[in-house]
Amino acid sequence: MTKSTDTFPYSEPMESFYNLEALTLDGEKFDFASLKGKRVLIVNTASKCGFTRQYEGLEKLNQNTRTDDFVILGFPCNGFGAQEPGTAEDITKFCSKNYGVTFQMMDKIDVYGKNQHPVYQWLCNESKNGASDNKVLWNFHKFLVDESGKLVSSLRSGVDPMDEAILSFAKGN
Repeated sequence: MTKSTDTFPYSEPMESFYNLEALTLDGEKFDFASLKGKRVLIVNTASKCGFTRQYEGLEKLNQNTRTDDFVILGFPCNGFGAQEPGTAEDITKFCSKNYGVTFQMMDKIDVYGKNQHPVYQWLCNESKNGASDNKVLWNFHKFLVDESGKLVSSLRSGVDPMDEAILSFAKGN
């Protein structure tokens, strides 16, 4: 169950991915309109999780696919087993010191429940993304959004960041 990958047929989103926004770990507004024409991997992260080692694979993916048309966005989340208890400063230090993370890390958010962040509301609700209802079951769940702002895949926590499906997507194949 942790290695499941769901790929969705072509569909037009009900709400535009590019109307979303979030804060970075530095507290800066990040407008998703800046992602137009780019392929995006979105992942909820945690520093005290059995999947935390995936930071290494995510950074390797980031380094191996350094192009202007692929972006990784990491969203720290404390909702699963309280495995991301730190502040923005703690998270920044942890990611940098332990994994050399250079991809864009966002502010800590809720990925489910009554305080679910709008980005995850879009990712998890077919009524917004036009593709599928999705449930994030644990840390390091990944979503792929294509260069047209369409949700194309939902990948469970056990899918390695260097999995062929992700590599192919990242390289635009």
